[in-house]
Amino acid sequence: WFADCYFDYANTKTAPGHATIGTGAYTDGHGIESNDWWDASRSYDSKVSSVQDERYQLVDLPQASIPANQPGAPSWATSWVIGASPLNLRATTLGDELRLATNGRSRVYGISLKDRAAILPAGQSANGAFWIDNTSGYYTTSTYYMEHLPEWARAFNSSGRPAQAAREALVEGTTQFFDLVGHMPAANSYELDFTKSLISGEKLGLRGVTDLVVVSLSANDIRGHQFGPDSDLEEQMILGLDRDLDSFNSWLDQTIGLGNVWLALTADHGIPPIPGDAAKLGIHAAAVNMDKVYETLNAELNKRHSPGQRLNYLLPDPDLPYIVLDKRIFINVGIDEKAAEEEVAALLPAVMASQDPHPPKFLAGIPAPVVQPSQQRLPPSPHLQAVYTRLQLANGPLPPSEWGALLAHSYAEHGNWFVMAVLDAYQLPGTGQFAGTTHFAPWSYDRHVPLAFYGAPFLPGEYHGRVAPVDLAATLASLAGVNQPSASVGRILTEAIKPVK
Repeated sequence: WFADCYFDYANTKTAPGHATIGTGAYTDGHGIESNDWWDASRSYDSKVSSVQDERYQLVDLPQASIPANQPGAPSWATSWVIGASPLNLRATTLGDELRLATNGRSRVYGISLKDRAAILPAGQSANGAFWIDNTSGYYTTSTYYMEHLPEWARAFNSSGRPAQAAREALVEGTTQFFDLVGHMPAANSYELDFTKSLISGEKLGLRGVTDLVVVSLSANDIRGHQFGPDSDLEEQMILGLDRDLDSFNSWLDQTIGLGNVWLALTADHGIPPIPGDAAKLGIHAAAVNMDKVYETLNAELNKRHSPGQRLNYLLPDPDLPYIVLDKRIFINVGIDEKAAEEEVAALLPAVMASQDPHPPKFLAGIPAPVVQPSQQRLPPSPHLQAVYTRLQLANGPLPPSEWGALLAHSYAEHGNWFVMAVLDAYQLPGTGQFAGTTHFAPWSYDRHVPLAFYGAPFLPGEYHGRVAPVDLAATLASLAGVNQPSASVGRILTEAIKPVK
C-alpha cells in the first residue's frame, strides 16, 4: 500500500487518468488531454469524446436505445449509435505489451459503466471493452472489437441482472440506468458480477498464459461529484465497495486461486471537497461561474475587435482547465494565434476578479478605509492563479520547476487555439458553493490517489515514499517479463517486490 501516490500532470480529468494508468505515461505521451474536446479537423458543431469513433457502431443495443431517424437528417447519423475505439490513444498499454509478447495468446479486457474508462486503460489491441447502454444498463461494445456480444455477455444482459440492480438502487423499471443506478452502491456489485461473467465466459487465467482485466468502478466518481468525498453517502459507497471487493476476491480465490492472481488498485484522479464545506473552515474555496466568465470575455473581445456585433470568440461549453478559442473568428478579424491567446490570457485575471462581490479597495498600494468594516468573515472570492497559452505549453517557456513539469505533461495537440486556466486551490467551476464538486486542477487533492498491489511477488507493508500512478504499469510489466508500454515513464517499485532468491 503506497499512501502517497500523486499524478504528475495538471489536467486531472477522467479520460487522461485512465489512459495514464494503462500506458504508464502522461498526456504528452498518450495524447488524451480531456474527456472530450473541440477537434478542429472533425467538427465545429460539437465536441468529440476521447473515444468517439464514427467509423464504428455500438452492438446489440435494446431497440429502445437506438435513435429514430429525424426528418432531414442523414440516415447513417440517426439509425445507429456512433461507436467508440482507442483511436486517440497514442501509446501502448500494459495489456498491449502482454498481447505483443505472447503473439496474441494473452487476452485483455476493459469493463466500466463509461466507454472511456473501459477502452483507454485496456489499450489498442484489447480483445474487448464493455460499458453500459445508459438507458437500459445492458452491456454493449463497439464493432471495433466485435460484430456481436459474446454469448456469455448476451446471457448476462437477459438474465434479469440489470433489473435486479435497478431494484437494489430503488429505481425499479427505470429507463435512466446510468443516471439513477450509476451513482448507487448497486452499480459496483453490478460491474463486478459482469466481470465474473467475463472471466468465466472467456476462461481467463486458466489457459497457461497471463490475461488482464481492467475494471473501472464508476459509481464512486458519480456519487462523489454530487455529494463530495466527505459526505455520509460517499462513506456508505466505500463501505459497500469494501464488501463487494471482499466477495469478488473470494470468488477469484475459489475460481482461479488468488495465488495465481495479481491485483492492483488505483484511481484516475482525486477530488476536492465541495467548496462550501471547505469555505466553512476558512479555506479560500469558491465556485466560479464560467458561463459568466465566457460572457464577459466575449463582450470585451467584441468591444475591441467587432464593435456592435455579438461574435462568439470562444467555443461554447467551458470545461476547465481549457478555454478554447474559435480560431475562425479571430482569423476573420485579422488576429493570429499568438496574439489571440495572449489577449485572452491577459484579460482573464480582470474578468475573474469582476466576479468578486466584495473586492478590497486600495489607494496607492494601501488599503483604503472602509466606512463599515464587516463583522463576519466575507465569502471567498474567485481568483485566477495562472494562465498559459497553447503556444507556451507546446514550445515553452514554462516555469523551471515541478510546476512546469506538471504543465508540460498535460499537453496534447488537437488543432485548436486555447489557454489553460488554473484557479486558486479549492476553487471550482460552478454556480453555487454547495452544487457539487469536480476535478481538473494541478493541485495535490486532484492528483492524490490510492495505489496498492496484492499477489505473490509483493512484500506486505505500507510505504510512504512519493510514487505515481505511472509506476503501476511499469511495475507489472517488469514482473510479467514484458516491455514497458511504449511511452512509459514510470518507475519499477522495487521496494515493494520480494527479492529473488
